[in-house]
Amino acid sequence: MKIHDTAEVSSNAKLGRDVTVWHFSRIREGAVIGDEVNIGANVYIGPGVNIGDRCKVQNSAQIFEPAILGDGVFIGPSVILTNDRNPRAVNLEFLPKSELDWEKEGVKVSRGASIGAGAICVAPIHIGAWSMVAAGSVLVKDAPEYSLMAGVPAKQIGWVGEAGLKLEKTGANKWKCPKSQSIYELSNTGTLTKVT
Repeated sequence: MKIHDTAEVSSNAKLGRDVTVWHFSRIREGAVIGDEVNIGANVYIGPGVNIGDRCKVQNSAQIFEPAILGDGVFIGPSVILTNDRNPRAVNLEFLPKSELDWEKEGVKVSRGASIGAGAICVAPIHIGAWSMVAAGSVLVKDAPEYSLMAGVPAKQIGWVGEAGLKLEKTGANKWKCPKSQSIYELSNTGTLTKVT
């Protein structure tokens, strides 16, 4: 484990083996970080956030509770995973909002998914396995598995394979990865599945 002297890691956080935490990052109480995770500089990880094994969280990302990241997730620089769809500084009595005045909603990111630099993911949403959210996007709805989401608000503009490249259409419901040559098939329900 390598934690930079300027990083602030709660004694109540649980870090797995071979975790790296860089300059000025903050990991709050109750956070659970898996094995072989690399956390860049100036990252904020909220209380109770759960990050799986072999994830990479780039500089200045902000991951607010109760976010859940599966294994192998990539979080680009300055990505924000929010936890309040209707934020206000004050409650109905015009007093500063407290923990009792709102219910936190999280972003769930499944295995192998990637979120590009500067993207904002507005909870509550689920980002499917191996999907990719393009840099600068604002995601306000779920991203299907293997989907390529881009724009403000983000919309699906294609499919990506496990190698991270846009898939090439080879037939009515068939797609191929140009790198691995793996074949993916689209079902009648709109679900993409890797078949070879």
